[in-house]
Amino acid sequence: MSGNRPEATGNPLAHAVKLARETVPPMHPAGRPFVFGGLAATLVLRRFSKRLGVVGALATAATAAFFREPKRVPPAQSGLAVASADGLVSLIEEAVPPPELGLPAEPRMRVSVFLSVFDVHVQRIPASGVIERVAYRPGKFLSADLDKASDDNERNSVLMRTEDGHELVVVQIAGLVARRILCEIREGDKVGVGATYGIIRFGSRVDLYLPPGSKVLVSKGQRTIGGETPIAELPTAPHPEG
Repeated sequence: MSGNRPEATGNPLAHAVKLARETVPPMHPAGRPFVFGGLAATLVLRRFSKRLGVVGALATAATAAFFREPKRVPPAQSGLAVASADGLVSLIEEAVPPPELGLPAEPRMRVSVFLSVFDVHVQRIPASGVIERVAYRPGKFLSADLDKASDDNERNSVLMRTEDGHELVVVQIAGLVARRILCEIREGDKVGVGATYGIIRFGSRVDLYLPPGSKVLVSKGQRTIGGETPIAELPTAPHPEG
């Protein structure tokens, strides 16, 4: 026979599993205790009522969806700061970065993204570089879409320096329902753009503070995709002397 025969497709079950993995986003490890707990509760509820079992199964599925961590492909263009979160651009304004980072009290352009309970809730690195400081501050749990949430709410702030030498500040802010901020990076870590670094549970906000001279590329009311949507074009890096 000629060599034009199509290759065998292999095990159909393995192929189906591969397609499912590519279609259904993986889950962040922080969600496993909630999902496993939901499954256990669903099994118990089914003993009392099939209807309660269905409700439990739906709640467990919704929880798994909340903790989804879809694969993202950052832009190939260099010199950008990409979105750290999925959500809605709620504010674009100048503001002073969180004082716990020890930066000069000078206003910088800040882009705030509000996450509803339906958005992907993992946070992603806005640019490749090195983590210089991580600072947690307890606070209130006001609605994350309020202006004063950046100042009053519980938050976790990260200062990083990009490969071009720019300072970027990313702040995870708890919301009205969010009661737990998880940050998985430490000072000195080398990080890549688009990589997951944390998660806020159940409704929140993420602020990105840009270096002076940055060109904002989004508008208020625009939806962002974490790890992919360009938020700003960073200033041209200064050439080394000599």
